[in-house]
Amino acid sequence: MLRPRRPVCQNSRVIPARRPLTPDAARRALAALAAVLGLVFLATSSALAHEVRPALVQIQEAADGAIEVTWKQPVAGDVGLRISPRLSGGALDRPPDRETLTDAYRIRTWRLPPGQALSGQTLSVDGLSMTVTDVLVRVQTRSAEVSTVLKPANPSLRLDLEGPAGVAVPAYLRMGIEHILTGLDHLAFVLGLLLLIGLNLGVVKAVTAFTVAHSLTLAATALGLVQVDPAVIEVLVALSIVFVAVELAAGPDAPATLTRRRPWLVALAFGLLHGFAFAGALAQVGLPKEAAPQALLLFNIGVEIGQLLFLGAAVVAILALRRIRPRLPFLTDGFVRQAPAYLIGGVSAYWLIARIAGVF
Repeated sequence: MLRPRRPVCQNSRVIPARRPLTPDAARRALAALAAVLGLVFLATSSALAHEVRPALVQIQEAADGAIEVTWKQPVAGDVGLRISPRLSGGALDRPPDRETLTDAYRIRTWRLPPGQALSGQTLSVDGLSMTVTDVLVRVQTRSAEVSTVLKPANPSLRLDLEGPAGVAVPAYLRMGIEHILTGLDHLAFVLGLLLLIGLNLGVVKAVTAFTVAHSLTLAATALGLVQVDPAVIEVLVALSIVFVAVELAAGPDAPATLTRRRPWLVALAFGLLHGFAFAGALAQVGLPKEAAPQALLLFNIGVEIGQLLFLGAAVVAILALRRIRPRLPFLTDGFVRQAPAYLIGGVSAYWLIARIAGVF
């Protein structure tokens, strides 16, 4: 007759037999691993996020006829892109008259004397072809107004300022698209809403509410009707993502909170915060004085285009995952539900802590 096994004793200490890893514990471990990998990705890609921000060259004629050339160069801390503006006449070859440093930009200003001829000169950006960023060019003189973009493939522009005054602002459409597609915090919020609501009509309502809300605060802030503290807004944006991640992690059997009953209402409220953040990004390069409404509209349309592109890609990924799930046994219902919640929650908690530290 077989006797029951006893715990193994060693040096008078009882070593209990190991318990097998339960499915629930395995699911939580895998979800936590996904969150850790997300934080590693965030840490390694934060420097690249700054690389895609546009630089700005602004040439503006003052009332006395003097010309001010302002150069906004993207920086991350004290490190900036190795790019610099140049006029073929040599006016920018000397040190700038003023120089300031912000969290996002190094700003240099040259003041050229009245009578300085700019028309016919070539404006170029040295080093631009070695980057992946763009340079927004805005020229405002008594005879002309120009707004365009220099790209790595075409880093120079001949200034033709003798024609009739006119404004072209298509660059702001591209800026809006690039801003939302490189704004990981905004994309995390939108993805969290999509996963929380599911692929149904509720997503359309929530995205519409989010769009209306951030369009209102973007316009009000960009036009100077409302002033907010950008640092505080960034903290609240991170908090909104943490909020959505907590709701997402609770699972389908959780109590019916307001977020689950009326997700469009929560999207509307948090959309106001995200609109303030969009306006902060737009304020870094400014709006053309004579075409602010057009530029603002194009920037907002660009944000919506980028948002729809991301949502379309996310929906395709979800549908593809549903098709391959039967072939991957580790993709249990619990893992598929909680891994994104842990990932979004972990990354947004990191943003929240870092941004609070930045405020104080």
